[in-house]
Amino acid sequence: MRHSGVTTPVLSIVGLLLLWVVCATLTADPTVLPQPWALIAPAARELASGTLLYHLGATLLRVIWAFALAMAIGVTLGLAMGRSERVNRWLDPWLVIFLNLPALVLIVLCYLWIGLNETAAIIAVTLNKIPNVATVVREGARALSPELDAMAKVYRMSWWARMRHVTLPQLAPFITAAARSGVAVIWKIVLVVEFLGRSNGVGFQIHLYFQLFDVTMVLVYALSFIAVMLTVEWALLQPWERRVRRWRTA
Repeated sequence: MRHSGVTTPVLSIVGLLLLWVVCATLTADPTVLPQPWALIAPAARELASGTLLYHLGATLLRVIWAFALAMAIGVTLGLAMGRSERVNRWLDPWLVIFLNLPALVLIVLCYLWIGLNETAAIIAVTLNKIPNVATVVREGARALSPELDAMAKVYRMSWWARMRHVTLPQLAPFITAAARSGVAVIWKIVLVVEFLGRSNGVGFQIHLYFQLFDVTMVLVYALSFIAVMLTVEWALLQPWERRVRRWRTA
């Protein structure tokens, strides 16, 4: 079973590569769509010079900061809104507004108000993700078991003990779902932020090679960061999700 679980994603990616080869062959123009193996030499050159790692690191650092802030604030707001109808009535309109506000608008406004700096970039990405996290966690908070709450009160558990042993274990699947979708959305928004107003990062490099009409280098940087995020997904987020869902099959 475990062997099948590993083999299927690998075969899926091989199928995607074969589709790429077919499309590149039909296009017959490497300036429009190069073959996958045509990316190896440029990627190795960027890696050897340290340029690729530098820009990957800059983007990854922004993703980590925005993810941590969005999860911390979003979980707190979602829990408060799910547990208190009064708080929910006050904050729900805000949530709806920010959910429907285009990411590009928030990015541009943050750059205009704060400046073309790192603070504006991280705040813009964080504000774009907080509403999604809060929405998911709010539904989880609404589904908390009242029986377990009553038990915690009977045993006079402290606030921290109640959070650790009663509330957070029940919220774990919702927090995990918010985290997985959060990583997928945040890194894409980070690239847009870098494309528009940063002097380093994968998005900045994509902007540079877009201006040069260099499809090969655009693909090198895009696929490099996709590989990093797939590693995070498979090595960290999916095992974490399986761990927090283990009680459902126990």
